[in-house]
Amino acid sequence: MIASRSLAALAAVAGLCIAAAGPAQAQGQAQTWPQRPITFIVPFPAGGGTDAFARPLAAQLDQQLGQRIIIENRGGAGGTVGASAAAKMAPDGYGFFVGAAHHAIAPALYPKLDYSIQTDFIPIAVIAQPPQVIVVHPKVQAKSVAELVAFAKANPDKLNYASAGNGTTHHLAGELFKLQTNTKLTHVPYRGAGPALQDIVAGQVDVLFDGLGSSAPQIQSGALRGLAVAAPTRSDAIPDVPTAKEAGLEGYEVATWYALWAPKNTPPEIVTRMRAEVAKALAAPVIVEAWKKNGSPIPTLAGDDFGKFVTAEIARWGKVVNEAQVKLE
Repeated sequence: MIASRSLAALAAVAGLCIAAAGPAQAQGQAQTWPQRPITFIVPFPAGGGTDAFARPLAAQLDQQLGQRIIIENRGGAGGTVGASAAAKMAPDGYGFFVGAAHHAIAPALYPKLDYSIQTDFIPIAVIAQPPQVIVVHPKVQAKSVAELVAFAKANPDKLNYASAGNGTTHHLAGELFKLQTNTKLTHVPYRGAGPALQDIVAGQVDVLFDGLGSSAPQIQSGALRGLAVAAPTRSDAIPDVPTAKEAGLEGYEVATWYALWAPKNTPPEIVTRMRAEVAKALAAPVIVEAWKKNGSPIPTLAGDDFGKFVTAEIARWGKVVNEAQVKLE
């Protein structure tokens, strides 16, 4: 009996030791991570708005973490192909997903998705929140929103507009524009904002409803003409471009956002560490300056608050999809 009690006591002590070692072991894992390169899956081709923020952030995190961040572009189906691949990454802290507002729209348009942005990922943080901007190629005669609307009404379906793909914010921003102005423009979906931007700069398409992250440099260089920023205030990146309200489009406000997620079951200590590293990176002067140039404020949304924001965005965009009767093409 004494021996049995002694064994029980030893077991209890061992259990306490293991329990006590748990937090220390977890803390140690966070301190030693990362020990090899990390992959960020970006679900759009290179050159788009997601890239415009993901790559500078990755470069800053390279320096902070002492390991390379590899950007892996996987475009297709409005960003859902890359999201599906990211959901299947090993949850070991060496794979993350850089998604966007498009992934809050996707559930309303793709009822058979093989992943859930809410349950298959852990929200790390929003990394950028630039407003949308209405841009046209210089060949388009319209030099204002009013002139664009007038031309579109006089020439139904003659103008086309590019998007980063079906169900993206570019697409819905175009549909909202058509609804509010009672105009007809032909939608031309691409496999990402990068290819769409290339074609409008080349004059292959007429109009683009784009995030400032990718369009601001083109407006600044004169390659594209900015007609309106879909935000309450003008952007410091393109101060000469009026807001939609100033341009006569009352209530037309469309912002996009880009964010970082980890696959579900990623160790919580690594999630906590990455959140802290992202916050540190976003405060770095080089990032602050780059974000300003690309028309984005520095966001502060992270963790559970970011998760709640995504839930609200899914409900909001679902309503827009239904009201605008947006269909996949």
